[in-house]
Amino acid sequence: MTSLNDYRLLGRSGLRVSPLSLGTMTFGQEWGWGADENEARRIFDLYCDRGGNFIDTAVNYTNGASERIIGSFIRDRRESIVLATKFSMARHPGNPNSGGNHRLNMVRSLEQSLRQLDTDRIDLFYLHAWDFTSRPEEVMRALDDLVRSGKVLYLGICNTPAWRISQMQAVAELRGWSAFAALQIEYSLVERTVEHELIPMAAQLGLGVLPWSPLGGGVLTGKYSQADIAEVASPEVSQTRKGVVAQSGHLNTRAIGIADVVRDVAWEIGASPSQVALAWTLANPAVTSPVIGARTLAQAEDNLGALDIALSAEHLDRLDQASRPDPIFPGRFVGSPMVQQLIFGGASVAPATTS
Repeated sequence: MTSLNDYRLLGRSGLRVSPLSLGTMTFGQEWGWGADENEARRIFDLYCDRGGNFIDTAVNYTNGASERIIGSFIRDRRESIVLATKFSMARHPGNPNSGGNHRLNMVRSLEQSLRQLDTDRIDLFYLHAWDFTSRPEEVMRALDDLVRSGKVLYLGICNTPAWRISQMQAVAELRGWSAFAALQIEYSLVERTVEHELIPMAAQLGLGVLPWSPLGGGVLTGKYSQADIAEVASPEVSQTRKGVVAQSGHLNTRAIGIADVVRDVAWEIGASPSQVALAWTLANPAVTSPVIGARTLAQAEDNLGALDIALSAEHLDRLDQASRPDPIFPGRFVGSPMVQQLIFGGASVAPATTS
């Protein structure tokens, strides 16, 4: 059990952040399903009044409305807020240089975010997604230039393969450039494949892990059933919020089965399914601050209640058994009893501690 003002260090940096981050992709109605400005204000005030200090947005969320709304909200609280935003996604359809990881888009995107947020700096600046075209040296040097300019203070990265992040971190450390302090990735009971490479990498490289969509796009709240799986195939549903979840791949029989276990655990401990799903994510020692997103004040209140939940070892084991991902190579091979016998000769060897 903890609270929003039980702050944690972000990776190996000295930056103090709340154990839940307020995601604001739901601020603004330009995408058809977000909160209007009045409801967004109530959510923001609830989070900050409880001691929350970590606000997450992106230059393109709700076509820029999210940043503009946040900019107006933080004006009187700026020095108590850790403000994170992201670049990479195209800001002008049809212009190939308005998106991507290259220096031109990075600088122009940052300038747009500073205007929309009405601030002189970004506390945590994320590369939003790897574009598979930019060179790591260009990206890391350009990010370092932004830090040296004072317009950006800390760096993070999202939605990028572990091998590429490792390469970029190594380049930065070798050249004496600013390195990443944070890793934002999708992580929940219905998306655990990041446990194979990305989360172990973050632990070794000193990156604070910030899971996005810790509720699996809403699947883990119990709002969907097996009947919804067939319904999303219709054209009328494909563009709705339910259709977006279906396109993520999480509206399937396995995910509904995991959500059923979450619901059962929630009933046993007197919590909501959302609180159980978030509490499970918080129980991972590699996780710094899951990113919660709410469209209503009631949803935000419910999500914050996850900080009051302490899951027992038995409940954690049940959730793990229901959601454990299949092993992949080389872990599947090296972890087999035969190979372990060959490597260690039958001796028991304690693993090295993470530095």
